[in-house]
Amino acid sequence: MSQALVRKPVDMPVPVGNLDHYMAAVSRIEVLNVDEEQRLARKLRDRQDLDAARQLILHNLRFVVHIARGYSGYGLPLGDLIQEGNVGLMKAVRRFDPDHGVRLVSFAVHWIRAEIHEFILRNWRIVKVATTKAQRKLFFNLRQAKRSLGWLNPDEVTAVARDLGVPESDVREMESRLAGRDTSFDPDPADDDDRGYLVPSEQLSASAASDPAQIVEDADWDRHYQAQLQRSLGTLDDRTRDIVVRRYLIEPKATLHELAHEYGVSAERIRQIENRAFKELRDVLAA
Repeated sequence: MSQALVRKPVDMPVPVGNLDHYMAAVSRIEVLNVDEEQRLARKLRDRQDLDAARQLILHNLRFVVHIARGYSGYGLPLGDLIQEGNVGLMKAVRRFDPDHGVRLVSFAVHWIRAEIHEFILRNWRIVKVATTKAQRKLFFNLRQAKRSLGWLNPDEVTAVARDLGVPESDVREMESRLAGRDTSFDPDPADDDDRGYLVPSEQLSASAASDPAQIVEDADWDRHYQAQLQRSLGTLDDRTRDIVVRRYLIEPKATLHELAHEYGVSAERIRQIENRAFKELRDVLAA
């Protein structure tokens, strides 16, 4: 009986209440292997099996959390970003075709990111300038003071901080926030030459090293190749597998002469066994 048939049902967690508990619960849900994913995707596509859709969503929730964390610098609650990302995952599951030869997560990252981007666009203008009670008090008092003072000089910063009982650094930070203005999320391209700053839509693009989608895709491919390697090694006989593993996959690596002495053959014979093993592994991986 395959692993897919004996996997125990898991309740669908939702990102409400304690977010740390939700993320911990999601991280404990196992990732589907290729065969399980293909079987469930075909059940959904061919039979409209909603339980298969539920399982595909459930076992990929951890990737939504991973992607949503990449957008935590926009001043929006992580729980809301995760909720929107989950919507993108659901849309991706509905449109996923297992015959295209890619993993669901590689297909879904684009839908997840699209929903998160849309959420940021809708909420960019309502990100609050003051979130804590102390910040709100400073905001209203400093706003009133600045009506007559304009930009504060060092002495005025000291006076405001003393009157309000807050550090001078808080006064300077709030003054910077008050000086900020709303920015179009995605302005007219004709205005590009007139501005010397990045707008929010441009800031969403990350480098290859920090792009959440790229990180998830790379991790998925790593898991895929690791699984393929383990399957390929299983086709070798015990002696050949031991030689390959000890020569290339563990530390410290064994030398040709050490293995030749252990198996009572020449070093050249060990090299021949390696070459034959690599050919067999290539054939299995290419199949």
